[in-house]
Amino acid sequence: GASDTNGCLTGGSGLPMPKVWVIEDSAPNAMATGRDPKNAHVAATRGLLDKLDKRELEAVIAHEMSHVGNYDIRLMTTVAVVVGLIALLADLMLRFTWYGAGARSSNRGKGGGGLALIILVVALLFIIISPFIAMVMRMALSRQREYLADASGALLCRDPEALADALEKISKDPEPLEVANKATAHLYIATPLKGHKSFLNNLFDTHPPVEERIKLLRAMG
Repeated sequence: GASDTNGCLTGGSGLPMPKVWVIEDSAPNAMATGRDPKNAHVAATRGLLDKLDKRELEAVIAHEMSHVGNYDIRLMTTVAVVVGLIALLADLMLRFTWYGAGARSSNRGKGGGGLALIILVVALLFIIISPFIAMVMRMALSRQREYLADASGALLCRDPEALADALEKISKDPEPLEVANKATAHLYIATPLKGHKSFLNNLFDTHPPVEERIKLLRAMG
């Protein structure tokens, strides 16, 4: 089962054995969480255990163990906090600029009104754009960490083709993962949300296109 597979892979990676869980959901997927290897948790859905063969399951767990070994969960948590701080900073900047512009409006006769308006416009642009840019950067970093975990996992299990086959099965399965939501989607090996494709969805996607991941993995083989 998942525990036996995990044991084999932890020995090869030098990582301590994580806590292993099974999510009772028929959609095939897996996730890892934990701030460091000593406090790691790896979970696989019942659908993953039922629909993948042993080599594919080992490859998926190798991918998740790579996230743990690369400290990806800690990194993405830190990035999420930074994104939140940027949004808070933008809000504070608006408040201070608005009050400052109001105070300077009394000096319009002295030529201060135009400067106050320019400062207010610049502040508004920062408030609108900076959280958006920070979020896009966060999603781009998340996608790059998936590529890295794919490569690391393929090297760990010594079978890139197995991970490619597993990703193909997971992506083609029509069942949505009921327990997943946008807040937790980035934790899974493949996006668990079955939504329509669009430019904005791709821009804010936590995972790179699965077709590209499969192509790169098969090139490794």
